[in-house]
This record gives sequence, C-alpha cells and structure tokens, in this order.
Amino acid sequence: MKLPKKPPEWRDLILKAGKAEKMPEIFEAGQDEAMRNDRYLHWDEFRHRPTRGTLSAKENWAGVKLSRSYQRQAIPLNDAKGQPFNFSITQGMFESLHDIDLHCGGAVSMPSDIANLGEKDRYYVSSLMEEALTSSQLEGAVVTRAEAKNLLRKQAKPTTKHERMVLNNFLTMRAISKLADKPLTPEILMGIHALVTKGTLEDRTQEGRLRDESEFVRIEDEESGDIMHVPPPAEQLEKRVQQFCDFANGQSMQGYLHPVIRAILLHFWVAYDHPFVDGNGRTARALFYWCMVRNGFWLFEFISISHVILKAPKQYYRAFLYTESDDNDLNYFILHQLQVITASIELLHAYIDRKKSEIAELKGLLGFDNGLNHRQIALLRNAIKHQGGYYTVESHRVSHNVAMQTARTDLYDLVSREVLIKRKIGKAWHFQAAPDLTDRLKELAGG
Repeated sequence: MKLPKKPPEWRDLILKAGKAEKMPEIFEAGQDEAMRNDRYLHWDEFRHRPTRGTLSAKENWAGVKLSRSYQRQAIPLNDAKGQPFNFSITQGMFESLHDIDLHCGGAVSMPSDIANLGEKDRYYVSSLMEEALTSSQLEGAVVTRAEAKNLLRKQAKPTTKHERMVLNNFLTMRAISKLADKPLTPEILMGIHALVTKGTLEDRTQEGRLRDESEFVRIEDEESGDIMHVPPPAEQLEKRVQQFCDFANGQSMQGYLHPVIRAILLHFWVAYDHPFVDGNGRTARALFYWCMVRNGFWLFEFISISHVILKAPKQYYRAFLYTESDDNDLNYFILHQLQVITASIELLHAYIDRKKSEIAELKGLLGFDNGLNHRQIALLRNAIKHQGGYYTVESHRVSHNVAMQTARTDLYDLVSREVLIKRKIGKAWHFQAAPDLTDRLKELAGG
C-alpha cells in the first residue's frame, strides 16, 4: 500500500491568498465543502477533484482546511513531535451516532426476533467466534472459518500459532464483558494483552508487558517495505499508558465526549502508540468492545467489527495513515469506524432475517408441535446444511452457552427420536445426523 501524499501547508497558502485578495473565494469554497455530508477527503484524493472558480487545487484545499479547523478539539494523545491529535464532530457523525444510540445503547432491548427464536446465546457465541477469527486474520493468522469453529466449539487444543491466536481472541472477548464494570488500569491492560498473545510470541516474556528500549518497533508495508509508522519511543510508554487509562475512564477531558467516539479513539490510540512488541491490533479492538459494553452498548456483544474491516483492510490501514499525515486529524479514522459499525449493525439484522427464514422452513418440515427446543432445532438445521458433521456434548454446550447437563439432555433426546446416531470415538461420544435425516424429520412431523 502506498503512503498517502503529504498535504500542502495550508496556513502558508492562506497567507498568500490574503495578499492576492482571494480569501473570500477560498472561504466560500471551504464552507461549500464543509456542507457536504458524503465525503471527508484527504489531500491524496482531494487533489484529483475539480477546482472551484479560479482557485488552484492547493488554494481550494486551503479553504477546506480552514473550514475544518473551526471547533476542533484536542485529545490527550500527542505525536512524536508533541503535537496533539484532534477531531471535530461533523453532521455525518451526528447522524451515525444517533443511529447507533437508537439501535444499540441504553434501554434498547434484544431484537425480539432473536429472543423469540431462542437464538440469543447461540448468536452471542457465534459473534464471539467471528470476531476472534477475523481479528486474528487481520493480523496474519491463516485459519479458515470451518477450522476456527471446529476449534472453538469442540474446545480442541490449538496445534498452530494461528489457531492459538483465534482461541486467545475468543477467550479475551469472553473476558471483556466481565471487565466492563471495572475502570481500566495499566494492570488490566497488561492482562488483556497477555490473554491475547498467550503462546503466540517467540519470546514469552513479552506477553503482558510494554516493549522496552531494546525492542525497536516500526510498521512496514509487506509489499513495498516502506515504513508506514514509527511509534513513540519505549521510554515514554509508561506515562502514555497511564494517560490512555485516564482517557478511557473519562478523567482527562472536560465536557461531554460521546462514548462511541471514545471507544473509537481508544482503538486508534493503542494502534498509534504500539505499546507492545506484537498483539497491538487485537488488543486495540478488544478495548473498543470494552468501552462500548462499559457504556451501555451491550448489543456490541453480538456484533463483529473485524468481520467488516477484513472485507476492505486497506481502507482500515489508510484511515490510520490519513490521520497521521494530515495534522493529526482523527476524523478520517472516526468516520471510517462509524461506517464499519453501521455495516456491522446491518449484518446483525441480516442475520436475524436469515434465521427467521431458516427456522420457519425447518418448522414447516417438522411441524409446529414437535416438542423440540430452539437448541435442538438449530443443531438439526446445521446438520442438514453440513452432511457428515458430528457433534459432542461439549461442542453443543459451547455453541449455546448452556450447562453440560442441558447439552447432554438435548443430544440424547435427539438420539431417542432417531434423528441422531451416537458413536464412541476414543473416549468421547460423538453424535452424527442419521443418513436419511430429512426423511426421518418428515416422519417426526407425521408427514
């Protein structure tokens, strides 16, 4: 990925424009751009756009930057030169935040379709698995979705570093909800990193500790080898981590900061400071979830942002680069993440619609008075899709977040109905769909 073009120094352009009596035109151009809700362009893209009137592309850019400079707010994160990062709330942000508040926060209840279908626990586990997998894949893990689900549902022992990354992320996401009622401390941050990286680093002493002066870290593009980012020196990290925790706990900024913006900024902050030798991205995304759940956006336990990011990872990394290259303007990253969040919410509702259709179809096959619970229906639905697959008491327990005895009762009941076949493999019982499952389900429905 190419580094973005460095924007021209707009303040110098404003001074020159004042002498050339172009300020009214520049000011108007900037105001027009500010009124647009559909874009917030970096110079890398803006320089290719048609210019306004007699203005050059650079003069047009100066007007845009002047307009953006109004009402900017600094956060207690400084770059290597001591300059603060900053942001401003645009009209587009207001609209996105309003939608997130309506759909995910406070008194918002679990979508009735999921609750009524008994899918809440299953989808909670599925979303944790999806986030664990895709967050790992963003950091280079080579694991398929089928392999990840098999690993996590059956609680198998990881056989590779990549599988261990997925398992660690899954366990971290489960731990996040338990930490949501606690203020963030450096010790908790180290604990989250230790959980994320356990058994995946060449040097095990790097788990759960800050990088030191001997561990020089820089971010390079895999294709070109270009240096994309050099984080602050290690000797600053202890102080910066405390500032980070204060910000996370709402202690270092005056006035109101929307919690979704705070969560996004925590995500950026960890990625920018890169306080650890490895595992920074996974830790950053975990802390985003911690902040969201802590502030009442509990529906985010059912949403995977990494799934959306993985579809266009270059846009994700470019948002970091745009921010760092343009006066530390965090709007680029904030706007990108708001788009990711919105897309993640849409995926949740698409899931609800799909599950409603699938369950209605299976209930039509079984008949409505079949005596099966929602967990058993979900298993049979999965068995129809994945011929030859097998299930264990443990995999059923994990998938539905239930007690071992509940899982065992579900499976043995399906065996008694002759839709599952029980076989012993090694020391464990495995349950597999009957070869003529569809016909047996029709018989069960009295068809």
